[in-house]
Amino acid sequence: MESAIPEHLQTARTRHRRVGDDYAPPYPSFVARHRPNVTRVVMAYFGLQSRGAPPAAAEQALARLTSDFATADGPSHWDRASYVDEAGFTNVVTVAYWDDRQTFDRWFPAARERWTGEQRTNNGFGTFIEALYPSVEGYETLFSSLGRPEGVAVLADGMSGEVLEHAYWGGMRDRIPLSQTSEMAPSGAPRAIRDGARIRIVPHDNLCLIRSGQDWGNTEAAERKMYLGDVEPVLREGMDFLRDQGRSIGCYANRYMTVVGADGAVTEKSYGMSWWKSLSALERWAESHPTHVRIFGAAMKYLSTLGPAAKLRLYHEVTVARADEQLFEYVDCHPQTGMLNAVQTVEAA
Repeated sequence: MESAIPEHLQTARTRHRRVGDDYAPPYPSFVARHRPNVTRVVMAYFGLQSRGAPPAAAEQALARLTSDFATADGPSHWDRASYVDEAGFTNVVTVAYWDDRQTFDRWFPAARERWTGEQRTNNGFGTFIEALYPSVEGYETLFSSLGRPEGVAVLADGMSGEVLEHAYWGGMRDRIPLSQTSEMAPSGAPRAIRDGARIRIVPHDNLCLIRSGQDWGNTEAAERKMYLGDVEPVLREGMDFLRDQGRSIGCYANRYMTVVGADGAVTEKSYGMSWWKSLSALERWAESHPTHVRIFGAAMKYLSTLGPAAKLRLYHEVTVARADEQLFEYVDCHPQTGMLNAVQTVEAA
């Protein structure tokens, strides 16, 4: 049994795990392992927003972004998802990952100008960028099975063996290397500043992002029926609560999205991504809120019924980022979009 925290990131603890060394998880889980020389990653979400189906100009913008990804210094991995938000707008969100900040910094300025800057063509759709640049001490991953990594884990050198820190409340925090010495408490409050056509969010320290996904593509008929009939509706209920009422518990914004291929074809994958005031706010929802208690109960019933035969793949990545590891900017987006939903007013630059 391994620790989720790799050896080169382990340090003398001033804050203790919630479980002891004799804890035995009830089922296996795994984490992504980067090469030791990887010190920082980039998670950049490029969003496109339209009323109804994206217009032709929006489709052209997506195609241009895809072409940009294929240029020198482009991301090592990217994927795309879509959903209809609480205001009825279609959002297409493309998330790209780098495991070297300098490579990203060379690539980003030109792409940024085309997406939210002076070179952007405004043809009836909004655009936004939400990016984090965390150190490897500031995030964690978790997978229910090996093979077919998702998200930032695609960049990893490989996967761990079975890890200790999971299947208990607090395991998410215990997998983040910073938790060995830091409470990772938030400080400050987000502000919105108008910068030309853009609205920039000036963030606060220790904002939290979770991306949590499901892949039922390999399930057979009975398992698929169980997932889509018994688990997914409960998951959707929880995702809708976070979308519509999350601010009351520290969730600034939530998106429950369906992954699409580069050609726009719908896949049998989904993920929720949400911005939280803090890791502790996310933990409180996970541990005690009725919506997540129902999600957890449905998932446990499903997994205990199927046992090792389950072919549903589950994963997540959770990041806690300092203020200087964040970038948020929005052009022609409605005020409930992403981190715009975290602020009441927009200040002049």
